[in-house]
Order: sequence, then structure tokens, then C-alpha cells
Amino acid sequence: MFSLAGKSLYVEALDLWIDSMSSRERCYVSHGHSDHARPHRTVVATPNTARICRSRFARRAERAPQLSLLARDERPRDEVRFEERAFNEPWTEGEHRLTLFSAGHVLGSSQLLIEGAAGSFVYTGDFKLAPSLTVEPPEVKRCDVVLMECTYGRPQYAFPPREEVAGEMIAFARDCLEHDAVPVFFAYSLGKAQEAMAILGGAGLPLTVHGAVDTLAHVYLEAGVALPPFARYHAETFDPASVLIWPPGGKALPKALRGRNVRTAILTGWSLDRGAFFRYGTERGFALSDHADYPALLEYIERAQPKNVILNHGWRDFTHRLRALGINAEYLEPNAQLSLF
Repeated sequence: MFSLAGKSLYVEALDLWIDSMSSRERCYVSHGHSDHARPHRTVVATPNTARICRSRFARRAERAPQLSLLARDERPRDEVRFEERAFNEPWTEGEHRLTLFSAGHVLGSSQLLIEGAAGSFVYTGDFKLAPSLTVEPPEVKRCDVVLMECTYGRPQYAFPPREEVAGEMIAFARDCLEHDAVPVFFAYSLGKAQEAMAILGGAGLPLTVHGAVDTLAHVYLEAGVALPPFARYHAETFDPASVLIWPPGGKALPKALRGRNVRTAILTGWSLDRGAFFRYGTERGFALSDHADYPALLEYIERAQPKNVILNHGWRDFTHRLRALGINAEYLEPNAQLSLF
């Protein structure tokens, strides 16, 4: 039995939670973004996701110890145990075989394949199929049932080629610097920020990054990901002739930019929306996304060849679009139960 309790996925046959937002005894964590990764007694994850989680859990506890795992359920944070599973190295639990394989979303992100007598099931978590400079190449495996996220499950979300987006980002940054303006790119501190660093720094542009971006960039470096030179932001030493990469949650400009000529850009797939710049309060937007766009969602299904597609984390009307194509699809509603195993 596979069920959705609120927003928490649970596989009863394995006594395994999936990307639960509440603390559990044992939970598979697909990647390190905070809307998927929480401390649990045992966290099942890839080695690189484990690296990221250790860093983020420690930082979260330091910032707000009253919200730490100890405060929530009386389990000390240092008791979190990581069960690390490498890509494509299956293991057996009872009558089922489990395998993690790359999702291409952020460093270490994985999908979960469960195989048993009743068939095969894949949980994609967040994924993308587009190439990346800083993330393991994505994979698609054939399965009987796939539970996939569909964040961009509408036809208007067809992203330009990555090379085109990268070229536009570099041109924007260079134009800013040539006109004595500081280019600020708003990007999530995990994943998108490191990809932006690789794109912009790889073009020879000097980089300054927010402290949270810096912390996670060092996790990337420790994992063997090549990144160009960068400096951690400090108001006293900030070089205005550099590109600044900043989390979108901190859009109040840092102290060193006060009184300076500044131009801003948001990095998100939602920049394809009409009025996106107004919504984000930026001059430009670039469709650099960690998620699959609409054509990639269809490509994934074509390659996986599932008998049934179950959707979550996205547009419900994507279900109807798939059914119109002859694909057996349904949306996983809260508290739904599916007899898979």
C-alpha cells in the first residue's frame, strides 16, 4: 500500500516515508531542498544529498535552536543517522528491491525505484532532463507506475535551450559591468546558485555570493564539482565590479549596494509568465530552472513507458492533458491510498 498522509508519502510494505516534512523513524530524502529534506531518525539518501543535509541541518539548528529536531520531538540532532545509497547500487528490503538513480535536479538528487512481485514503481521527486554544469546527468528507467512531479505541466512552459539562456545571462552581466552597474542574480542557494556560478564564472566574470550560497558551494567543491573562483559577500570588502548571486528570499539589497547603480535579474522557469518581472520586482528574468519543462515531462513518460502515471506537486490539469494523449493518469490527492505493493 502506498499512501499520502497530508503531504507525506508512505510505503506501508517497506515502512518507509518519502520526503516527509514531519520527523520520522526512517525516511527517504530525494534531495537537499528544505521543502523535501527534514531531519529524521534515519535518512536514506545519496552520499551527496547526505553531505548537503548535514550542512543544512547544522546551519538550521545554529540559526534557530528552538526549532531544531530536539525541540520538535526530543531527538537530538546529532542522533540523525544517514543511510547512504549510491546511484544504481540496488539493495533488498524484504521482498522488494530498491534503487536510487539520478534526478538531475540538484547535486545528489535522486529518484527511487521499487521493484517487487507486483511490478515496478518510480518516485521521481523533483527532476529535470536538461543538461547541467553542476549536477549528475539525469536518468530515466522503465517502470509500471511512476509518481512524478509536474511543476511546469502546462504547454506554455517550454524553456529555451540552456546554451541560449546562459548566453543571455552572460550578456546581461557584461552589459551591467560595462555601464558601471552591479548585476544581481537572484537564485536559490542550493542548486540554481551553483549553476549560475558555473555559467557566469565560467565566462570569466568575477563572482561574489551570499553566505548561504558560499556554504553550499563548498559542499559542491568537497563533492568534486568544479566551480570557478568566487568570493563570499562581506560589506567591507565587496567588489562592485563583480557579479552578485543572492537568494531570492533576501531581495532587500545588501548594505554594500546602497547608493550604487544596480540591475537585478531572477533565475526561474516562471520568468516565462507574462508580468513575471513585475511580480519578482526585477529588471530581467532568465528561464534557468532545476525542474523539467512541459516537453521534458512528456519525454520522461515516453521514455519510462509506465502503465500508470500519478502526478503531484504541480498543475492538476496536466492529468487531463495526459489522458487526452491516451496516457492513464491521475493526480495524487491528500490522504489518497494506492494499492501498488
